[in-house]
Amino acid sequence: MSGTGTGETEPTIDEMTGLIERLRGVVEEETALVRAGRLREAATLGAAKAALAGELAAGGQRLKANAELLRRAAPERCGALRQAQEMFQAVLQKNMIVLATAHAVSEGIVRRLSGDLARQSSPQVYGASGRTSAPQARHARPLAVSRMS
Repeated sequence: MSGTGTGETEPTIDEMTGLIERLRGVVEEETALVRAGRLREAATLGAAKAALAGELAAGGQRLKANAELLRRAAPERCGALRQAQEMFQAVLQKNMIVLATAHAVSEGIVRRLSGDLARQSSPQVYGASGRTSAPQARHARPLAVSRMS
């Protein structure tokens, strides 16, 4: 785009705005699927999300290199692009919170399951206080999780 006229600026900005909106749609869909507990379906969006993010990064570098020209040639379109970016940031923040929550919940489930299995495999003995002892590490078995269904 460097060295070109202003006739290319508006389509370039519009293309970036459209790219942000498509990526926002994918991220919103992923967020909804994770919230609904449909993690396998959410995982299928990873490739599309990565491809759009790659395009967005490359396009962002092109826009950054020509930022001053774009601001002068199409200030309204730049404002729309900035608004699309802000909306995307809000959706992305929500997505990160949902993913972090899902991660914490699943980690808690795995830890509890691991502890339950360790207690079951450990001999039940009474300590000096008359209470059962905590499971000993030497009796613990590793926990294996199959991702196949």
